[in-house]
Formats: sequence, C-alpha cells, structure tokens
Amino acid sequence: MTDFLVFALVAPMGAFGDLAGHERRGSHHWPGRSAILGLIGGALGVRRNDRDGQAALAVWKVSVSVLCAGEAWRDFHTVQTVPSARIKRPATRRAALAGLRRTDTGLITRRDYRSDCAFGVALRGGDIPPLQKALKRPAFTPYLGRKSCPLSAPMSPKTVVADTPADALAGITLPPFLSLDPARPKLIASDEEVGTGWIETRWDEPLDREAWHFGQRAVYLHRPESDA
Repeated sequence: MTDFLVFALVAPMGAFGDLAGHERRGSHHWPGRSAILGLIGGALGVRRNDRDGQAALAVWKVSVSVLCAGEAWRDFHTVQTVPSARIKRPATRRAALAGLRRTDTGLITRRDYRSDCAFGVALRGGDIPPLQKALKRPAFTPYLGRKSCPLSAPMSPKTVVADTPADALAGITLPPFLSLDPARPKLIASDEEVGTGWIETRWDEPLDREAWHFGQRAVYLHRPESDA
C-alpha cells in the first residue's frame, strides 16, 4: 500500500501541448507530465527560473485518468513574426522579439483545444502534506494548459492509500455538477505500469523551463474497460 495525493482537474476547455511549431500548436487528449509538474510547481510558488525548485518536482510519479477528454476545436491567431536570423539566438521567441524596431503581424497560427475536460491526477514519491496544502491555496492561479483555460471547480486534493495508481485515481473527488464515475475512466496514462495496455513516447519531461526544453520519456497507457 502506498500514499498517493489525488486531485481533480475540471475545466470548460484545456490545451495540452504537442510539439511546438511556428504555425500549429496541437493538443493531446490529456495533460502530460510537464503540464502536471508545471501546475503543482505553480501551486507551490516555484518560478520557471528557479532551477533548484523545478528540479525538485522531478521526484513525483504522475498518473492521469481521462474521465472526459471533450471535443477538439481550433482557434486562430495573428502573431508577430520573427526574422529567421533572430530565431537561433536568443533561444526564445519572446527574447527574439525584444528590441525589434518593426514587426509584421500577418502570420496566422492555429491553436488546438479540448472542451469540457475532466481528469483525475494521482501523485506519489514526494512530500505530500505541503503539496496538498498548496493545491488548496495555490501561490499562482492554476489553469489547464493555457491561461485562457481556468479551472471550473476546486481541485479537492486529498491523500489516499492504495495499491496502484489506478486504485488511487478511483478516489478523487469530482464537483457535484459532473455525473462521472472516477472508478471508470476512459484511459489511464502513467509514469509507471498500470495494467495491460501499450507504451507511447512523449516529449514532456521538463529539462529547462526557461528555454522550454523537454526530454523524451515512456508513458504507460491502459484502458480499464478492456479488462471487463
């Protein structure tokens, strides 16, 4: 039996970044490891330039249950373009735009979102009490992927004792306006094996938050209904 910290993520819309491109930013069906670590880091008050604080988040093992992935939809933006000569150095687009006397805004980019999102999260491996307290009263406002995606209900963090991440995820507390069963998710995605299923490769292991560098990792996927 293991202590898990579990909580819910419910929002009218969310965005879970795929590999970034200049004209398209796709979205996965659930928040990956980097999204969850970023959210709990924000709750704890860890800033992106706090390298020690960011590194300390790596102790957590993350499991996510997909209760409702919602519908996919797309938004369009016009953005300031960056001359190709400035893209390589400095590394970030924000830095590349700094100091330019003239920018063009004719480039249209696409951003993918998911509507009506509901997920469960189970964490283990770190110090649970301070994180549980932080999720109840976060230092920075939590959101589901982008700042335009606020949560629609409290995360309701609590400690549960369970044998597996799947058992722990069944114990999350959902808001009363959702008629979903946490014990019957559509999918579980985890840093560790959670049952029969398959393995995918994701580039969502945070390496450098300031430079937006992410490493490769394996994610274990399991569909509980396949066991029925």
